[in-house]
Amino acid sequence: MANYSSIAVENFIKAIYKYESRDGADTKSGTIATELGITHAAATDMARKLAAKNMVDYEKYKELKLTPAGKKLAVHVVRKHRLWETFLHQVFGLSMHEIHKEAELLEHATSDFLLDKISEYLGNPQFDPHGDPIPTKEGKVETSQASLSMVYAELNTSYKICRLRSSDEEFFDFCQANDMRLGTALTIKKRYPKTRMLEAELNHKTLLIHYDLAQAIHVE
Repeated sequence: MANYSSIAVENFIKAIYKYESRDGADTKSGTIATELGITHAAATDMARKLAAKNMVDYEKYKELKLTPAGKKLAVHVVRKHRLWETFLHQVFGLSMHEIHKEAELLEHATSDFLLDKISEYLGNPQFDPHGDPIPTKEGKVETSQASLSMVYAELNTSYKICRLRSSDEEFFDFCQANDMRLGTALTIKKRYPKTRMLEAELNHKTLLIHYDLAQAIHVE
């Protein structure tokens, strides 16, 4: 069996955790392989290895599920990632896309001691700059039950953006160009199901937004 690095293991576990918490997403080996840019065979091999270590529940052709031990590791890596994103955004003013790229590298080389110092320095924040909840030191994850994707928002109702669930550079370029950030007020005026578009009113202007993009924008 291939000898995978701890970084590869952490990324694999984190990817399963990410898809488990996303509406309409599956956690089959092929999906995780696409997310990580590896072959299906490599993803299957990794799943089998982690199943032997009691980190993942694996059955052929079935979705991958994290065991309690796997989820504990995933939440810890996510805590590192989101605290680094918050630090890089607040201290260095890096863009939303830049903080994700750098946090992907830093999360694997961060000791628990340094992580606690970063959290303390930032005032133990509950959410990162994307609006994603930062797990506590004890592994608890607080989420807003009232939030939902723009795709499912009611028409002619006032909402505020509370989460931007993406790491894509073009997504954040679009958000920046249209001043879409956490706290921005918006109203969905109309849906165009055939073309999968939404008409949204925000910042005193009207935008047409594709469902794929709107899926990543959460409001409350």
